Amino acid sequence: MTGELPGPAPEERPHPTARRNEQGIRIDPDAASELETRREVISALVDHEPGVLAEVSGLFARRQFNIESLTVGPTATGGLARMTIVVEETDPGVEQVKRQLRKLVPVHAVRELTAATERELALIKVDDDDPAGVAAVAEMYGGEAVEAGAEVVTVELTGTESEIDAAIDAFERFGVREIARTGTAALAGGTDFTAAESTTTDD
Repeated sequence: MTGELPGPAPEERPHPTARRNEQGIRIDPDAASELETRREVISALVDHEPGVLAEVSGLFARRQFNIESLTVGPTATGGLARMTIVVEETDPGVEQVKRQLRKLVPVHAVRELTAATERELALIKVDDDDPAGVAAVAEMYGGEAVEAGAEVVTVELTGTESEIDAAIDAFERFGVREIARTGTAALAGGTDFTAAESTTTDD
């Protein structure tokens, strides 16, 4: 007897290639499907006080939510600020974002904005080798030069995220040196109140 077990050698045996989920269960790669992410704008009405931004950003970091942009500023109501958060998440992820935000004490209301007026401010510093060309592109996208020097011009633009992206692409032909963007600010369209949903304690 050689002491060897019957059957194929270890290197000849099949090895599972399927990944495991969070519970450690193997997932059939042919049956598994990844959920698609979507861009959503979420508005949160919060207390206008120190530490609130850190609390909200900490929540996103702990939950590993994918934030595209986050802006915050005072509202017409004293003591309250509005956060506009753009996320790239799956449907369950977007719902989880809203549920977790509503659990925070400084948060008064949370709403997903499906039809909204969105704007973003951008400052773009461009090489000024072709002043006429830079001015023409700025005018095309509704922008204006806010500072001009011997070598560069800084253009201010306001528009949607996609419009800003398109303008930056257009300025690339001249040479873009620096970009500063505020991120998206948004309000619900028409007479619809932006933060109409109250906080809850849903899990």
